[in-house]
Amino acid sequence: MAAAAALEAVAPLGALWGLVQDFVMGQQEGPADQVAADVKSGSYTVLQVVEALGSSLENPEPRTRARGIQLLSQVLLQCHCLLLEKEVVHLILFYENRLKDHHLVIPSVLQGLRALSLCVALPPGLAVSVLKAIFQEVHVQSLPQVDRHTVYSIITNFMRTREEELKGLGADFTFGFIQVMDGEKDPRNLLVAFRIVYDLISRDYSLGPFVEELFEVTSCYFPIDFTPPPNDPHGIQREDLILSLRAVLASTPRFAEFLLPLLIEKVDSEILSAKLDSLQTLNACCAVYGQKELKDFLPSLWASIRREVFQTASERVEAEGLAALNSLTACLSRSVLRADAEDLLDSFLSTILQDCRHHLCEPDMKLVWPSAKLLQAAAGASARACDHITSNVLPLLLEQFHKHSQSNQRRTILEMILGFLKLQQKWSYEDKDERPLSGFKDQLCSLIFMALSDPNTQLQLVGIRTLTVLGAQPDLLSSGDLELAVGHLYRLSFLEEDSQSCRAAALEASGTLAALYPVAFSSHLVPKLAEDLCTEESDLARGDGPTRCSRHPRCLQALSAVSTHPSIVKETLPLLLQHLCQMNRGITSPGTSEVIAICHSLQQVAEKCQRDPESCWYFHQTAVPCLLALAVQASMPDLAEKEHSVLKKVLLEDEVLATMVSVIATATTHLSPDLATQSVAHVVPLFLDGNISFLPENSFSGRFQPFQDGSSGQRRLVALLMAFVCSLPRNVEIPQLNRLMRELLELSCCQSCPFSSTAAAKCFAGLLNKHPAGQQLDEFLQLAVDKVEAGLSSGPCRSQAFTLLLWVTKALVLRYHPLSSCLTDRLMGLLSDPELGPAAADGFSLLMSDCTDVLTRAGHAEVRIMFRQRFFTDNVPALVRGFHAAPQDVKPNYLKGLSHVLNRLPKPVLLPELPTLLSLLLEALSCPDSVVQLSTLSCLQPLLLEAPQVMSLHVDTLVTKFLNLSASPSMAVRIAALQCMHALTHLPTPVLLPYKPQVIRALAKPLDDKKRLVRKEAVSARGEWFLLGSPGS
Repeated sequence: MAAAAALEAVAPLGALWGLVQDFVMGQQEGPADQVAADVKSGSYTVLQVVEALGSSLENPEPRTRARGIQLLSQVLLQCHCLLLEKEVVHLILFYENRLKDHHLVIPSVLQGLRALSLCVALPPGLAVSVLKAIFQEVHVQSLPQVDRHTVYSIITNFMRTREEELKGLGADFTFGFIQVMDGEKDPRNLLVAFRIVYDLISRDYSLGPFVEELFEVTSCYFPIDFTPPPNDPHGIQREDLILSLRAVLASTPRFAEFLLPLLIEKVDSEILSAKLDSLQTLNACCAVYGQKELKDFLPSLWASIRREVFQTASERVEAEGLAALNSLTACLSRSVLRADAEDLLDSFLSTILQDCRHHLCEPDMKLVWPSAKLLQAAAGASARACDHITSNVLPLLLEQFHKHSQSNQRRTILEMILGFLKLQQKWSYEDKDERPLSGFKDQLCSLIFMALSDPNTQLQLVGIRTLTVLGAQPDLLSSGDLELAVGHLYRLSFLEEDSQSCRAAALEASGTLAALYPVAFSSHLVPKLAEDLCTEESDLARGDGPTRCSRHPRCLQALSAVSTHPSIVKETLPLLLQHLCQMNRGITSPGTSEVIAICHSLQQVAEKCQRDPESCWYFHQTAVPCLLALAVQASMPDLAEKEHSVLKKVLLEDEVLATMVSVIATATTHLSPDLATQSVAHVVPLFLDGNISFLPENSFSGRFQPFQDGSSGQRRLVALLMAFVCSLPRNVEIPQLNRLMRELLELSCCQSCPFSSTAAAKCFAGLLNKHPAGQQLDEFLQLAVDKVEAGLSSGPCRSQAFTLLLWVTKALVLRYHPLSSCLTDRLMGLLSDPELGPAAADGFSLLMSDCTDVLTRAGHAEVRIMFRQRFFTDNVPALVRGFHAAPQDVKPNYLKGLSHVLNRLPKPVLLPELPTLLSLLLEALSCPDSVVQLSTLSCLQPLLLEAPQVMSLHVDTLVTKFLNLSASPSMAVRIAALQCMHALTHLPTPVLLPYKPQVIRALAKPLDDKKRLVRKEAVSARGEWFLLGSPGS
């Protein structure tokens, strides 16, 4: 028995010895992993591996010793966590001793020490011992890159786990690392070395007398000049090295006396990258430096920055120079001074003012803007700097404005003033009298009003911007100033068409200032606008049309623009609604454009009210009932014979109803659930039961029954119901929902009014989309499917049933409902229908695109992310199969549907599928339908830019088809084809060169196209083809 046990013990050791021999003598790599696996599984111990390596480790041949140590090191790298403390001690002593061995052995020894540096069981003191041995015995920079990286890894590991021990070495550790790093050239190693230096400094290791040496060993790489080789597998970029080195150089003020002269030297050099790197590094240094470090170098730093901003041709250098000046000033601003110390900030700012101030007196000279930018960069650093510079510069600029009479000179001066005023907004002042602008307020206001009165549009624009910034300063403008400002803005809001930009700026400024000074605008602007509306109504009643045409839209725009404060909304909204009601009473004779303009203004007010819940509810409960009342009154059938028939005709037009839909939807989307519940309790009974009690002036001549036997005009108002209920939050319960859904379903297949049936279908789909899953939803879906199938089977309602199918499908596709796949299949089946096939193809565009009035995220619809990608994955293969199986006369429908899907698909999703789908897209270009052509061209253009290699395989077909379509009867197709010809130039040049003469000749024809936009694209495309293959193209 004992003999058998002995044999079992010897057998595995024999196997271990065999693996060792295979690795050491047989030069095989596999046995090392096997031995490591056996050690981890417990078959052997590390001690047994050492014993098996005994003869190899003592072999007189260096290569054999190296292989033996390599095997042991590879095992330790995988099994270091299994080592006991006693084993670690012996192994470290062994490896330290081997550092004195032949140079062929050193790489394997370093790998072993790296493994041991990861050991948790490392006894105290051994980390210091290992590093001392490496510093003394190994000339690191004579080693290959991999082995140098191993040394850096050992140091990094010990710094992470044995920090206190290493700090016990004092400056010797820093000196030892300097010797290790000195002369390093490989970027992979430099990244690690820079990180070690940064940690040395940031973790307060002792640098001792070696601060300059540590700076020299790192700063010798500044500025980084490294270009990664092509197809570099390591992925190290120049920017990585720049940022790592910058972190080191800017990590301590102790480098300042050495670094700042270096930065000044590099800024003054002729190398653009060196200038940029130096200025960015200076910017970073200012975050840790103080006045003491900067004091001796401020004149030279300022001279270098000033020269770069004054003379550079590079915008990047100018921007970095200004950023560095800002950081310098900020550094000087935050330093705490002793009572007897010199205030460097004041003297530094005085120097800047002395060098730049006189250039501000020459608004036509080229140094005026560089000087202003330098002053503004310094002023933007701190409140102290801003006060100092502003108090010196503003009086000069105010004087120069009055001294120069030309508008362009005044515009330059005012733009500089505007820059300094913007800087004042960064700082807050508790005491009103402390504000630097307080003493210049009257002069500034006078100057701004002069600019606003000037006939020069550009000067007016700068004046408007300056007024807005000055007005943003709290408690600065007096009531008199505000009255004058409002008067100017009122005048500018009614400028002629050639001053469109100035009018738009005045409206924007009015909105901004009205939110800050609501009383002033309520007192001085809103009454004037109200008077204008009344005047226009009177003019129109007398037949004076031209005045109305010019001022009416602008007056409405101004009213909506200033509705930025709740108190103003309570004045402007009644005005707009009253104006609409005046039309209803026949006081004015409205046209479609007038009503649409009022609705657009109402929508803009609604959008502004969304920011404030109180204003949002006020708008909703004021505007929505009023609009519904006007629409209901217009829909009454007996109005047709009365004098108000003009209003009825206008209010029930598709365009007007569409704008009213936008107003009601915008007014509803931001309601809280509680308030929305209050509102829905009135609106739904209005449409279902004719309950008009909540409407203002509700004495109508007939009953409102859009779902019963109402007139076509009443049915059209279902669009307004859709706008309301489809914009409610999902958790709002809709009363009589079951009845409402059935009524909508019936109306959706009504053939007498396509507008009403479409609105009902959209409303039904919007409610389906939000309805929670459950039995009731399944019942609604079954009703819809039955209705669709009955309508599609035969009869006059096929078109309406198809529309219902389309919208229900979209509602379910957006929420990933399981039934959506069945309905999509039904839609695909209709592609072969002789009557509905083209419409079914266009339906895929609706399924993939975003709607504006229903099924929107803003309206709280359930829109799942990546629904387009899912639709593509689920349905495009079936579309492709259907295309191949379809008769020739039906194929265009499949191509059209496929083109719509691909055109709206995110391009990263399409690119992997491009090789299989490209042939179909090319065939779609031959389809006579201009919609298919345009959709396909829109899909192909970005693919030419993003997948040139795939597209170049079909270049012959692409060139031919694009050139043919550039002569299409459709202008949109011609433009898209020419844009694709332009995009073709991004394909590899050798592929395109054979076609260059043909294309240049063919593109000469669209140069004479009757449409300017086509000629513009032709010039652009032909120019790129002319340059194809030329040097530098």
